[in-house]
Amino acid sequence: MKTIEILSAVGVLALLAEIFRFKKFLLPLILIGLLGAIGAAVYDWNTNIHYYHNMLTFDNYALLFSIVLCGTVFLWLLSSQSFFSDEHLTDKSSLAIFSLIGAVLIVSYSNMVMLFIGVEILSIPLYVLAGSKKNNLASNEAALKYFLMGAFASGFLLFGIALLYGCFGTFDLHTIQTYLTPPVPSQARPSDSQWILLSGGILFMLIGISFKASAVPFHFWAPDVYEGSPTQVTAFMASIVKTAAFAAFLRLFLCFANLGNVWVNVVWVMAGATILLGNITAVYQSSVKRMLAYSSISHAGYLTLAILSMNNFSAGAVLYYSASYSVATIGAFTVLAIIENNFGAVTFDSFSGLAKKNPFLAFAMTIAMLSLAGIPPLAGFFGKYYLFSSALQSGYLWIVLIAVLGSLIGVYYYFRVIITMYSTAPSSISPEGGENLLPFGEVGWGTKIVLIITILLSLALGLFPDLVIRLI
Repeated sequence: MKTIEILSAVGVLALLAEIFRFKKFLLPLILIGLLGAIGAAVYDWNTNIHYYHNMLTFDNYALLFSIVLCGTVFLWLLSSQSFFSDEHLTDKSSLAIFSLIGAVLIVSYSNMVMLFIGVEILSIPLYVLAGSKKNNLASNEAALKYFLMGAFASGFLLFGIALLYGCFGTFDLHTIQTYLTPPVPSQARPSDSQWILLSGGILFMLIGISFKASAVPFHFWAPDVYEGSPTQVTAFMASIVKTAAFAAFLRLFLCFANLGNVWVNVVWVMAGATILLGNITAVYQSSVKRMLAYSSISHAGYLTLAILSMNNFSAGAVLYYSASYSVATIGAFTVLAIIENNFGAVTFDSFSGLAKKNPFLAFAMTIAMLSLAGIPPLAGFFGKYYLFSSALQSGYLWIVLIAVLGSLIGVYYYFRVIITMYSTAPSSISPEGGENLLPFGEVGWGTKIVLIITILLSLALGLFPDLVIRLI
């Protein structure tokens, strides 16, 4: 709870920065606030405290995901200084912090009302940030499309919550789990009509969260929104929203683990379709940004394996994969934003010969691509290893084979970026900065720090995966 209190104070501080004229100190203050929020989460370790009549639970699961979320936003802010350099610094930074608060609520809810509130607090600032390029038609379209799809998702989620309340008379997950855990007292056993409400409620909530996680067939908004939004906002959506969505997904379906006959087959088909469609469609993209959008859809499919497995390794696998995926995503989008600022485009041709022009950026992008592809010894490899192992232990051999096939397809388009960067063919796109393109010295200090941290974290998480897995 201290994490939310600190983040709320930082968000309000950001709103007041323009009035009291301390805008130039705002970003350092926000970064200090994020470190404070991480420190508060560490301080609360092993306390397992419930707040607001058990509506929020800050157990180790919530604290670890909160640390991952705050750490990701810390790196994102450092890498996004160009995004915050205009006159809307206070607006954008406060929106980002309030969206982060929504994400922390989502990973710590134990009451379905709080889940819904968290989803809305997370989403509404992102609708605004997606359309923050007011004079850009694609940005406006992305904001409208994201808002409309988000409204549909909220509708499904709310309808599912209402059906479950109609069945159990409570929003509390622990109480619902008590009703569903054998042996169920005869007076608490759902009747036939209640089973219809229960099944409908679970499936509607599954649809609502799948929209947020961009899982097939509820993914169709993601490529257009990711491409049209400012690149820094896309990085936020691809990392923070996905991490929060799957943390919520897992916490919710732990409650319904004994009702596998209602949702397992549906999730199995969704996982397979998400992995295959995301990877196959990414192969045909000419824009790296759009390729990463389809890639993020495929990663949602891999994470769905942990929901399907629902065993003792699921939580650790989701945490580790979310952390490794977020680190690689922030690294990739940081380089992408630099390329976009110089070329005005992010096609594969924009990356041609990057290794010769700026070896540091090319190396950072290579590490990010290798980690996303799941190449050892980087973190992405062990993330997939834990997810696949978790699925195999629960007996899901065929979906693991589909995931391995998807990973092999993913290697093709991730390596396409690497090969293009290290090719000697000159780019046919003229840089806006002339021939002296992207010298190392002109990359901002914040960007350099972020890229160095993402490289080191991708290696460290890959070399010492137990440091994260054993925490949960």
